[in-house]
Amino acid sequence: MRQLDPYINDLPNISGAEKIIEESISQRPENVFLQHSDINFNNIRSACAIALHMHQPLIPAGGDNLQTAQLIGNLQDMMDHQDIGDNHNAPVFLWCYRRMAELIPQLVHEGKSPRVMLEYSGTLLHGLWQMGHQDVINDLRTITCDPAYFPKVEWLGAPWGHAVAPSTPVQDYRLHVKAWQQHFAALFGFEALNRVKGFSPSEMALPNQPDVAYEFVKTLKDCGFQWVLVQEHSVEQPQDGYTPQRQHLPHRLVCTNSQGETVSIIAIIKTQGSDTKLVAQMQPYYEAQGLERWELAGHSVPPVVTQIADGENGGVMMNEFPPKFQEAVRQSSGTDTPLVNISEYLEYLFSIGIKENDLPVLQPVKQKAIWDRFKAGDGPEKMQQVIEQLKKQDHQFHMEGGSWTNELSWVKGYDDVLSDMEKTSSLFNQKVLQKGVATDNPAYRNALYNLLSSQTSCYRYWGQGLWTDYGKEICRRTQAIIENDF
Repeated sequence: MRQLDPYINDLPNISGAEKIIEESISQRPENVFLQHSDINFNNIRSACAIALHMHQPLIPAGGDNLQTAQLIGNLQDMMDHQDIGDNHNAPVFLWCYRRMAELIPQLVHEGKSPRVMLEYSGTLLHGLWQMGHQDVINDLRTITCDPAYFPKVEWLGAPWGHAVAPSTPVQDYRLHVKAWQQHFAALFGFEALNRVKGFSPSEMALPNQPDVAYEFVKTLKDCGFQWVLVQEHSVEQPQDGYTPQRQHLPHRLVCTNSQGETVSIIAIIKTQGSDTKLVAQMQPYYEAQGLERWELAGHSVPPVVTQIADGENGGVMMNEFPPKFQEAVRQSSGTDTPLVNISEYLEYLFSIGIKENDLPVLQPVKQKAIWDRFKAGDGPEKMQQVIEQLKKQDHQFHMEGGSWTNELSWVKGYDDVLSDMEKTSSLFNQKVLQKGVATDNPAYRNALYNLLSSQTSCYRYWGQGLWTDYGKEICRRTQAIIENDF
């Protein structure tokens, strides 16, 4: 299979090879990690898994005029203005994006058994390339592709532009997922892409509106993902609506829509909040040391404590993580509480006869209240009536998803920027998607690049000010491209 060019006409290669990507993933072997594993899962008590989330948005800041400024990575803007605010951290951030490519080989050469899961947004990968730091991507390629290291490093898929699933149009979210896969394949190769089996939603935001949740999971399944990372407070047990009780075992996230269609995917539960100290100080490893094997579907299996955190934000992550990670790897290697990666762990469970249907079931949070009052198959209008009734009865009831910022809605308070995003999405859908424009068309790629960039969560998180202006400006550019080129 031919290697994709990372860039086409100065834009990241994010569309045009969808059939090739699908074909490659469909031919993926079942065991891409377990066959290389140095862990005897039958003899361990418990394990821990950590993931590092890395992201920088693209912003119109390559110039003084907002309407004409080049779209550049936020890291580049920080580098160029280190005298402003916290921008002095830019060189440290850059090192954070590279450092696992230094730590993993070092620990492997010591005879240790490190593990880490990595999730980089497409906008960050593009930003690094655009600012001339292909060296960082080359270093990452070493631990991603070299047989000496890739069994220790698992990449997780993500939406290309760091879009939050609950408030991103479902057809656009699918474009984000496919764009990330193609961009990753272009940078690291098809063999590396075939090892990407897990998915990390931006902000850990899981849609809970049944039709949106169904489309979210269907997108992941259609794109070949085997499992998704969820936050414990974004899911519930269908039978009682409670938070899952056995959080350190894999579950099955089952989503049913208003038409009665059902889709499911394996869910790995990330416990606790978003505090980067949990990963930076390797809390999951120390928690795992206090656990014993559990029973699952008639088998004795090791529980896994799973955590994800920003890989660069905060002094603890910037400064304390490397020595704590090295310390935990050196202590855990060869013991009965090792570090593992999730796909490696799942492949072990399947190898001993556990099947996906054996896993306990979860659904997105607050859905039990709907299913207690709504019969699957009665359609979207009836479901919306039920949702409105529930909102009137309970002011805490919402259909805006759940995330690790659980006190934060990804819809309320964002009217100023969401209206622009929705208009832009609608225009793209009407003039590009519905007309069946070829995805390898340069105009398509340019419009898609700007559309996905405009849907970055940062523009919603702040709700007002300069970041909202950035989001609205990228929407304006996208609309202009669509109007002029299609």
